Amino acid sequence: MNQQDVLNKMQMDMEMRGFSPASMLSYSTRVKYFQNHFNKSAYDMHENEVREFLHYQLMERRNLASSVNTLNATLRFLYDVTLDKPLSYRKVPRVKESRRIPILPSKEELATLFSMITNHKYYAMFMTIYGSGLRVSEAANLKINDIDSKNMRIVIRKGKCDKDRFALLPMKTLIALREYFKAYRPKEWLFENGRGGGLTTRAIQIAFETIVEKSGINKHMTVHTLRHAFATHLLNEGTNIFEIKKLMGHVRIDSTTWYLQLTNSQAMSLKSPLDNPVFSLPPSFTFQPHNG
Repeated sequence: MNQQDVLNKMQMDMEMRGFSPASMLSYSTRVKYFQNHFNKSAYDMHENEVREFLHYQLMERRNLASSVNTLNATLRFLYDVTLDKPLSYRKVPRVKESRRIPILPSKEELATLFSMITNHKYYAMFMTIYGSGLRVSEAANLKINDIDSKNMRIVIRKGKCDKDRFALLPMKTLIALREYFKAYRPKEWLFENGRGGGLTTRAIQIAFETIVEKSGINKHMTVHTLRHAFATHLLNEGTNIFEIKKLMGHVRIDSTTWYLQLTNSQAMSLKSPLDNPVFSLPPSFTFQPHNG
């Protein structure tokens, strides 16, 4: 079985499982990369090459653990399903990922950011992403008929894991979308490029980076920050976490509970036992406590 035979067989396996076109392209691209790295068919390789390849990506290329784990998952599908040569979890483990707590913008900072956007398209787009908690790919894939103004909701088609769901449609977003529609008159895709097709995710990211840079807000922000802020602000307002899970399109609840550490939780208002009067500072200390 040569390199192309491997790709063709995997394509069929993905189609049989209903993978989205984007997922199939991503899987095929990674397997091509793997085969080209060794200039051999994956059929003629197994765990030793997979281990060497993933180790190279992690230690030589300095790729993020999440990126290496994505490659791992793709190769595991290739060997477990397509080639029927299962990989050992002991010999080909996932890399431990560290997830850092982002510094999110406040509602006031986001309001300032939105007020600085003069382009109708980008104003409506970023209002939609924040107001509905969308992934950037979901915003890029929206079509005009996905906006259900009668029921004040947005239909998200083929989101992550190829699942459909409903997202909120805030009234302010709807007003912004109507102003944008009057100015641009898109035909099919909600957010069109200059040639009538949909905007790419990279174009959306670049536009947001430009706006953030001009805003002067001294916080690292990406388009995905708007989705983080949506979930966190809802939690701060007391929204049930299971309702947020549905709105975000999370498959597992632990993806949603991660946002709990970003909220203004009651835990942070508790007093440490060290603040009990039984503990006293040495009389020689001259530094005075303050209330700030």
